[in-house]
Amino acid sequence: MNDDYLWDKSGEPDPQIQQLEEILGTLRYQPKPLELPEELSPARRNYVPWLAIAATLVIALLTGGLWLKIQTQDASIPSVAIAQPEAPVIGPALSVSSVSSVSDNSSKRVRPRLTKLDRQEAIAAKQQLMFALRLASEKLNAAHRRTQDKRSSYENTLPN
Repeated sequence: MNDDYLWDKSGEPDPQIQQLEEILGTLRYQPKPLELPEELSPARRNYVPWLAIAATLVIALLTGGLWLKIQTQDASIPSVAIAQPEAPVIGPALSVSSVSSVSDNSSKRVRPRLTKLDRQEAIAAKQQLMFALRLASEKLNAAHRRTQDKRSSYENTLPN
C-alpha cells in the first residue's frame, strides 16, 4: 500500500482502497445552492429592527418630556418657612440657623403655609433622623476601628 495515495492521491492506489472509495462515493458531500423557506425570503421585509428603534426613540422622548415637566414643576414649588418648635423634642437639640422667607415679590401666587403643629412634626422628624444618622455613623466608626485593630494585631503576629 502506498501512503502517498491516501494523503494527496499521488502514487498507485491500493485495490481495497479504490473499492471503499466507490462504495462510499454515494455518501460524498455534494454542494447545492441555499434554499430559503418562503417566510424567510428576501422579498418579504423584516420590520422588527425598525420597530424596536422607533419604540426606543418614543420612550426616550417621553422620558425626556416627563423629566422636563418634573424639573419645571420643582422650580415652581414654593418654599415654606420653618420655625423653631416651642415644645421640647426627644433626642439631641438641633437649631435651624436660617429661616427662609415665605414672601416672594416676583411670584403672584399665594403659597401654602404649614400649620404650627405640622412645622413642629417636621422639625421633630428631622431631629430624629439626624440623631439616627449620627448614631449609625458612630456605630460604623467603632466597628471600623475594631476591625482595623484586629487586622493590625493579626499582621504583627505573622512571621516575616
